Amino acid sequence: MRTWFLCKVKYAKENEEGLLKNISEQYLVDAVSFTEAEAVLYDRLASQIRGDFQVTGISKSNIVDVFHYEESDIWYKCKISYLVADADSGKEKKVTQYMIVTADDVKNAFDRIQESLSNMLVSFRIPDIVESPIVEVFPFEKDEIAEQLPPGNFRPLSEVESENE
Repeated sequence: MRTWFLCKVKYAKENEEGLLKNISEQYLVDAVSFTEAEAVLYDRLASQIRGDFQVTGISKSNIVDVFHYEESDIWYKCKISYLVADADSGKEKKVTQYMIVTADDVKNAFDRIQESLSNMLVSFRIPDIVESPIVEVFPFEKDEIAEQLPPGNFRPLSEVESENE
């Protein structure tokens, strides 16, 4: 299961008049720990932000899934509600989850989240969609881990398991 961290970054940005203004932006990072989330931010933002920047806060996010569409760059946070039956008591239990999606407006976000969740087996409601302050999302990159491993005879677990069968 993915863990998404909401990270706040502060830096000086040049405005239209050429003056530097301190701004704070939010980023969403898929990481295993707070430390990894911070490392990913420093790695990714070093090439994007000119000058110094500071990570001012990292917290676990309640977002469970991210749907990115290339043609849009505004992130919308969607509240999804559905009912599931409790296995022990048989009673229905309301589950609420939060997901984000890129879209041009709220209607477009609604349509895209409907499309993205169309394969769910239970019926769901979307009671709330709001524009998110998140500037960019950094999902887990498999290649980043491979670059950090020492050289050697590492192979994917699936290859080793298939040889042992």
